[in-house]
Amino acid sequence: MQKIGILTLLMMATILFMLAFPAIAAGPNPPAPPVAAVPAAPAAPAAAAAMPERHPHIDEALEHMQAAKHELEIAAHDFKGHRVKSLEHLNQAIGEAEMCLKVGD
Repeated sequence: MQKIGILTLLMMATILFMLAFPAIAAGPNPPAPPVAAVPAAPAAPAAAAAMPERHPHIDEALEHMQAAKHELEIAAHDFKGHRVKSLEHLNQAIGEAEMCLKVGD
């Protein structure tokens, strides 16, 4: 009777172990298929690496500010000095947006 108890205990432990660790119970993984060699990309020139990342929202804002500046420059009326003041502010804003592009993230 002693042998049956030990065998039962060992079988139960093995079953529990297999249920608890299915990856171990499945056995070793088959070898992965060989991967075709991918040619290395050519190294980017140093100048390209130094270029800041482009930001489409800032680019678009710059285009709008430059268009607004052009419209203010060709306006016929002075608007009691507000047109000139608007141009000054636009020039500052354009300069700040250009700095954003130089600085990047």
